[in-house]
Amino acid sequence: MNYRLLLIVFGIILMVGCQSTGADAKKELDTIKFADAQWDSLQVHNYIAGTIMEEGYGYDTEIVTGSTAAAIQGLRQGDIHVFMEIWTDNVREIYDEAIDSGDIEKLSTNFDDNQQGLYVPTYVIEGDEERGIEPMAPDLKELKDLKDYPELFEDPEDPGRGRLINSPSGWELDKDIDKKVELYGLDETFNNFLPGSDSAIITSLASAYEKGEAWVGYYWEPTAVTAKYDLTLLEEPEYDEEIFNDTAGTAFPSMETVVAVHEEFPDLAPEIAEFLSNYETSSELVQAPLTYMEENDASAEEAALWWLGEYEDVWSQWVDDDIADKVKESL
Repeated sequence: MNYRLLLIVFGIILMVGCQSTGADAKKELDTIKFADAQWDSLQVHNYIAGTIMEEGYGYDTEIVTGSTAAAIQGLRQGDIHVFMEIWTDNVREIYDEAIDSGDIEKLSTNFDDNQQGLYVPTYVIEGDEERGIEPMAPDLKELKDLKDYPELFEDPEDPGRGRLINSPSGWELDKDIDKKVELYGLDETFNNFLPGSDSAIITSLASAYEKGEAWVGYYWEPTAVTAKYDLTLLEEPEYDEEIFNDTAGTAFPSMETVVAVHEEFPDLAPEIAEFLSNYETSSELVQAPLTYMEENDASAEEAALWWLGEYEDVWSQWVDDDIADKVKESL
């Protein structure tokens, strides 16, 4: 047997195999896949980042829709490359597990000056003269006061008790809301209702708001919902980490909302990873396109393009000048 010839052939096969693997990896990144866990601000970020990737860097992009948990799992497996807005505390266990295992990597903090909690339509407290709505509970200021108003927020399936809408399924803060319900004695007069999804919360709120009825439930901002509806966050004591971890008896803390990617992404698309590591906004900057969506009946993509035109001074700092020029020209 000619071992020299055999080694040469083996080397050729190995080289071709490596070239094939490299080509496959490049092909994998011809299209960058974004997670869409189906809320408006995330969708706007997807289109902002996607437009910069397409027009500035020449990549195709694709949006993969699913639940938050499914999106994080897809990110861990590499079926999704980028998740632009992970609300970390809401999925703390699965997020920490994904980070600790090295399956995903945090590239930047998108924004961390948000707020969340239990809201009522402002007309419940202040009325709405234009709509002919009188104040229903003018003394309702704090969450603990809610226990005195079960008849106002009556559960249609359980007359005599109120209904409080909890957070979407799979969000870990539903346990914190459970603690608040017990701590403030709300369980004596209210049913702690699990809605199942964000869309279920929106449907419930929209129905009550259009009728001018009382409603109380969990939401967060900035969102298109808080841009559309005039809501008031029920007050709680100022956030204290020790107390909150024990009884949840303070306001929710502001939450770090991050841009995360699959572990291999920074090596496969280093220029995009660098861009995303510079991606930083604020609640005010996020609320702007959401308000634009509401006021102009615009899609998330349309709002993103509007935002790119209005806030060139912000996003142009995330990329090199030549990339920024390409994007500006495309707009």
